[in-house]
Amino acid sequence: MAGIYLHIPFCKQACYYCDFHFSTSMKMKEDFTEVLLKELILQRDYLKDEAINTVYFGGGTPSLLSYDDISELLDTIYMNYNVNGIPEITLEANPDDLSNKKLKELSKTKVNRLSIGVQSFDDKDLRFMNRAHTANEAENCIKNAQDIGFENLTADLIYGTPTLSDEQWKSNLNKLNSLDIPHLSCYCLTVESKTALADFIRKGKAPDVDEQKSATHFEIMLEEMDKYGYDQYEISNFCKEGKFSEHNTAYWFGEKYLGLGPSAHSYNGTTRQWNVSNNPLYIKSINENKIPYEIETLTNEQRFNEYILTSLRTKWGTDINKVEKDFGTEDKETLMNQVMNYLERGLIIKKDNHFFLTNKGKLIADTITSDLFL
Repeated sequence: MAGIYLHIPFCKQACYYCDFHFSTSMKMKEDFTEVLLKELILQRDYLKDEAINTVYFGGGTPSLLSYDDISELLDTIYMNYNVNGIPEITLEANPDDLSNKKLKELSKTKVNRLSIGVQSFDDKDLRFMNRAHTANEAENCIKNAQDIGFENLTADLIYGTPTLSDEQWKSNLNKLNSLDIPHLSCYCLTVESKTALADFIRKGKAPDVDEQKSATHFEIMLEEMDKYGYDQYEISNFCKEGKFSEHNTAYWFGEKYLGLGPSAHSYNGTTRQWNVSNNPLYIKSINENKIPYEIETLTNEQRFNEYILTSLRTKWGTDINKVEKDFGTEDKETLMNQVMNYLERGLIIKKDNHFFLTNKGKLIADTITSDLFL
């Protein structure tokens, strides 16, 4: 099984924390959509007839696309790729875009899953992040989407912001549970170097991230999500039974995927490639029938490190037998030696020949995984 990712690099306004590739100018939007259709055709041999199980519209803000844009892109995928049965087709959307008219249009496309960028149900948090919607818009668009027939919904929340209290964080989690959202992604606020937030912190206009506060919010999240019956199947992702994201889970299991649009990454099992993060150059190149990408062949060490990074974050854990089969006995022994320290400290547990992070270990997951790299 394989997936297709479409990067839509446009936003109405810039969130202060975001470091994804996007533009707030819509001048090239129409040209971009035509070129994206062309890249879909130019890249159709990349996955070599692999069955397409998921399609994901990410960004940026894919909900800025029109009904005709989305329909034409999906029709082109169906015409040029081996689409498997009824694939999971996700579209990321901002609450302020999801009017009743927009939701009705989306319901007539093949999109069957919406990923809604809620981030918070408190207007103070939303203003701090420079989000374009209000808390009321977030709640109303979820209810309206459900009324129109979208049952497979996921929402994003951000914790660790200076404006977010412990009680409001609990309230945010409770709100999504009460709205019967089957899937939830929760991300800790991080400060990326080239963002507006980083600039504000450097100039003293905003406080830096409080690591202790973030850790407290993480622990609250684990407790609340367990209470509400959500399964934490990856450190940042929770779902009701069977409602995990098929697209993202495929990434964590090392499945192949094709990324289209500026800055999008692709992976075929042995190489990784990524398109240029420049809208005008991307459009110019595709119009000349050239895909503007860089490529690298993954070494054994890179493949090992990626497996540790992705597997240890999930509820399925790191399979010791797979490590030996795919990377050899020597790398397996290296892993076994490195992991002993974390087993003794109660940060990792071993069960059925798999390693899993404990809740305590999840708090420092990045530190642990990087320490286990070759």
